[in-house]
Amino acid sequence: MNWKRIAIGAGIGAVAGYFVLQQLDNQQKVTPEKALKSAKEAFKQQGPISGSWIYMKPEEMEKNGLTYTVYRGGITRTIDGQSTQYEFKVDAETGSILDVAQSA
Repeated sequence: MNWKRIAIGAGIGAVAGYFVLQQLDNQQKVTPEKALKSAKEAFKQQGPISGSWIYMKPEEMEKNGLTYTVYRGGITRTIDGQSTQYEFKVDAETGSILDVAQSA
């Protein structure tokens, strides 16, 4: 009888742990690696890329009166033999690209 209680308690604990883990995964921010991957996929739709980088530390950015936590990165593309660099900012909460600008 004592083993039954232990087994039931362990089962309930495992199920509760599973649901807590699912909730934590849903609330977790986008990693810099995932942000870079999504930016590279977006740029690849317009043609090949030859290089990329991303800052691992998130930054604050204000756009249209709203403050975002973003990752800043860059993409290099070779177009007609010329290297062209783009800088982008990805929302650290959603993974959406918020801003893209061609570097000088």
